[in-house]
Amino acid sequence: MAGDALSQEYSRADVPEVVVSRLPQYLRILNQLLEDGTLVVSSQQLGDKLQVTPAQIRKDLSYFGRFGKQGRGYSVRDLLERLRQILGVNSYWNVAVVGVGRLGRAILNYPDFNPDGFHLVAAFDVNPQVIGEEVGGLAVRALEELRRVTNEEKISIAIVAVPVSQTQEVVDQLVACGVRAILNYAPIAPHVREGIKIRNIDPVLSLQSMTYYINDSAEG
Repeated sequence: MAGDALSQEYSRADVPEVVVSRLPQYLRILNQLLEDGTLVVSSQQLGDKLQVTPAQIRKDLSYFGRFGKQGRGYSVRDLLERLRQILGVNSYWNVAVVGVGRLGRAILNYPDFNPDGFHLVAAFDVNPQVIGEEVGGLAVRALEELRRVTNEEKISIAIVAVPVSQTQEVVDQLVACGVRAILNYAPIAPHVREGIKIRNIDPVLSLQSMTYYINDSAEG
């Protein structure tokens, strides 16, 4: 919105991870609003859609500067563009998938897995029967090609979908090749050096934490 003071100066270390995790949700809602022709949105409207309080919306955004004007709300287009800049999805990131088993194939074949800002550009496996096969429009490469392809394709993000016994070794190789962010689907938490961002996705752990809230037998 014209006249907004959008601070370019903020420390990433000062922003809580829970806030960062909500930003893509804001981005999704803002995209939907723009597609629906909505030009201005209030923190109350955003909060209703995301099931958080308007105060939380304002607090989250305050980490990155000042947005909108009191009593007038936020320009959907301007806020969307600013959040894209903050998240770094206003440019493209090349992504590799390591492990082309059932999960890796599902990721590669999922039609909506190339959201704005991300391109799946390479797939790797160690199984000779899989190497050379085309999956999701990509020829599966041998893991031995990882360093060369990572450099050629400028890959900075990787999705790991390999067995537990191979996970740490694969993660170490990715880091050595210059990959800076890893989404790990193996049920293990690999060790990485400082400066590397890794997010572990384990559906079993998520299910087990959910049962806490519906386990009536634990009461009393």
